[in-house]
Formats: sequence, C-alpha cells, structure tokens
Amino acid sequence: MQPIFGNVAVIGTGAMGRGIAQMAAQAGATVWLFDTQPGAAEAARTALEGTWNGLVAKQRMPADAAADCAARLRLATALTDVADCDLVVEAIVERLDIKQKVFADLEGIVREDAVLATNTSSLSVTAIGAALKRPERFAGWHFFNPVPLMKVVEVIAGLKTDAAVCQRLDAFARAFGHTPVTAQDTPGFIVNHAGRGYGTEALRIVGESVSDFATIDRILKDQLGFRLGPFELMDLTALDVSHPVMESIYHQYFEEPRYRPSVITAQRLAGGVVGRKVGEGFYRYVDGKAQVPTEPPVPAHAARPPVWVSPKAARRAELYQLLKDLGAVIETAAAPSAEALILVAPLGLDVTTLAAVERLDATRTVGIDMMLEDAAVKRRVLATNPATRPDMRDAAHALFARDGKAVSVIRDSGGFVAQRVAATIVNIAADICQQSICSPADLELAVTLGLGYPMGPLALGDRIGPTNVLEILFNLQTVYGDPRYRPSPWLRRRGALGLSLKHEEA
Repeated sequence: MQPIFGNVAVIGTGAMGRGIAQMAAQAGATVWLFDTQPGAAEAARTALEGTWNGLVAKQRMPADAAADCAARLRLATALTDVADCDLVVEAIVERLDIKQKVFADLEGIVREDAVLATNTSSLSVTAIGAALKRPERFAGWHFFNPVPLMKVVEVIAGLKTDAAVCQRLDAFARAFGHTPVTAQDTPGFIVNHAGRGYGTEALRIVGESVSDFATIDRILKDQLGFRLGPFELMDLTALDVSHPVMESIYHQYFEEPRYRPSVITAQRLAGGVVGRKVGEGFYRYVDGKAQVPTEPPVPAHAARPPVWVSPKAARRAELYQLLKDLGAVIETAAAPSAEALILVAPLGLDVTTLAAVERLDATRTVGIDMMLEDAAVKRRVLATNPATRPDMRDAAHALFARDGKAVSVIRDSGGFVAQRVAATIVNIAADICQQSICSPADLELAVTLGLGYPMGPLALGDRIGPTNVLEILFNLQTVYGDPRYRPSPWLRRRGALGLSLKHEEA
C-alpha cells in the first residue's frame, strides 16, 4: 500500500526531527534528512538505524522491516536535494524569523503540489507562513517528544490553509499509528494551552509559602491521580524548555492573567537550576534519582480533643462518618465547646475567611479538603490559619492519620492545593472549548495522550461537579481578587444548567 506522501523531507534532525523521520519511514515513505549542522543528518541516520536494530533485538519489529526502513533513509546535503519531496516537515529551533526563512527558501525549491508543515509548539502557523506565495499548502503538524511513544499529533490550519492539506496530514498521522486532533491556530494550540494550569497554579501556591515543592507534588498525585507532580514534571521537561513556553503563551495572549508565569521559574532558569538533566532543579538528583525530603512524622503524643464540624462544611455527612470511623468524639451542638477542635471544609475559601465569617475561634480552627470523597483519595490535606495553635494542628494531624492514610498539613490557602489546581485546569479547558479552538472530544484526547493526565480536564470538571468548580473559582476570586480565577462562560453556563462540560450546543 502506497503511503500518502511517498517522499518526505525532515528539516532539522534533533530529537523531534528524528522521531518524525522514524515514523514516516515506518509508514513506508522515503525520508530525506537535512540539517545545517555538519554531520547532524548522518548522526540522525545512524541513530535511527540503531533504534530499529534495538526494536528487532526486542522482537518488536521484524528484521526485514527494519532493513527496509533503513534503506528508505536519504541524506540531503543541501535544501535543493528535497526538490521532489511530496511533504517537507520543519523541526528546527523555535524562532519565527528562522522558520520563515527556511520556508521561503523551500517554496522556491519544491514542487507546487508539495505540502509544507511546521512542527512548531508555540508559534503562530499563520505568522510562519505569512510570507509564502502559496500559504494554502502550509500547515502545523505538531508532534510530542518522544514521537514514537507520544501517540497524539495536533493538526493546525493557518488562516489560509487549504482544508485538504490538513486532511492529508491527518491521514498520514493515522498511518503512523498516531491520533490526530484538529486545533485552531491559537497560542499553544491544544496541549500546551491546556497544560498552563497545572504548573502555573502550583507555582503560585508555593510562591505564597502554602507548602513546599515535594508536598505539593504528593498532594496532586495522591488526591488527583497525576503520575508526576508539577515540580517533578518541570524538572523532567527542564525549565529552559518549559519557562519560555509559559512566557510565550502569556505574551501571545496579551498578558491574560490565567497564563501568568512565575518569578520562581524565571529566577531558577537564570541561575541554571533547570532540572534533572543538570542534576538540580526543584529537586537534587544523584545518579539520576530525585532526592525527595521525607514527610513530617505523625505527631506521637497529640491530644484528643472533641471535634466540632462547621454546618457549612462540604460533604458534611461524609465528614461526620469519617470522624466516627476514626474514633473521634464528635460534638453536635450549635456551637463548639471551649475545648473542641473546630473543623471547616471550604470549597475555594481559605480557613481564615470561614473562621472570621462564622465567628469561630481561629486558634482552634483547622480546614480539611473534602472536594472529593475520602475513599477516592490516597491522602488527606489539612490547612491551618495564621492563628491555629500547634496543639490543635497536631491533634487534627494525628486524628486523620489514625487509619494509616497519608496526611499533609499546609498553611492557609484559598482552595487548599488540589481545589486550586483542578479548578484552574478545568477553567482553562472550558475556555478552550468556548473559543472553539478544538472540539471537547479532541481536547480530552489531546490532554490525556499529550500530557498523560489521569482523565481529560472536562471529565475532571464533571467528576468534581461543574457547580462545585464554579464555587471554587468564585471563592478564589473573593480570596485573591485576581481575574485569573474568573470562570469561563462555557463552565458558568453548563454549571448553571446542570449540563456536562462535554455538552456541545446543537
């Protein structure tokens, strides 16, 4: 069966270029490798041959198929060598001027029916192709690293791209075994746009001294099911990659508060503390292994005061049952006794606000995050306020650790940790749908495949409950006064009508 593009050129033979070349060759295309760096294309060919030989050794590829793939590789010593290619894919440095120059040169070399594609992750496809005489044959084709393993590709039309070009790129990606998703030409497209909430909100939390990097990572893994915490993830991707993307999307959206970067990553980037590849980031690495600080121990001799629960607590009945299971002495009077540990369970508000509004004794008041049912999380999170007495903090910690479940105690924060991060992720995703950047279905696919989230962000919003997400966001706005937390119309309308966040208008 003939491939959709029989002759493919890959311009730039770094990790992304090699990955694209590997998949194109495996799909049956003859692949030309070009790089301006002397010896880079030849090194890429050698690396690809090694990859295929490795797959043969692991019995994941027949030897004759590996040999056929290797035989389909060609080295281009000049751009003119790719003149007869049906598709040219650019995978070079993320600089608009350099990409524009490459495509302007290519347009004078390739046939009129050849398709030109950029693997840009954050630049405007329309802007890259603006100087072309035939921008209708130019599109974005954004893969993720490592290309063979990350099975999603964003297909992006510029303002003048012919729809048939995107259809062909879509079909060719499917021949790779990848899942294509269609995105409008907007900053960050789908995946890098949707991913803004996870890291930037975690950075805001640590920037408020709510807790440390390791505790925030533990909370988001154990409460929301992420495979890597945000600081582990930034160490893996490295800040010299991730921080410029934060800044690029923020500035391309004309300083939209939802995407505001952090001075924490800017400073660490300036200091060269960028992540695992240099041995130090948010964690230190010894022999490639993160040196994670141990968790604080459960207080050994904490007092056991009676417990009184605010009538406004989220999941109040469930919280009562949990306290009963943990063996707590529960007070049920209209007001707490003078000895009681006072529990609040807010959505979006901080412990301080509830203590003040409900006229509670702040010295004895502790918050617990009940956004999700207790059985669904591997860790309980408690929050003190600035006045909480150490004995009451320790009593709450010991009580909620009594059955062996992990407990983290943080300082006061609107929405604890998981509420803030989850609501931010859901809100940004809802606004992507509101802007029609992609369909809800493509959004869910792109995020789960491209970011490895435990579920799509719209599904996460449905899991928490759209009205609960709205309450968290409205209350975060109250606590912080930041337009960053204003709810998307997509979220607000579906929450008001009791609809799924995946619901599309007829």
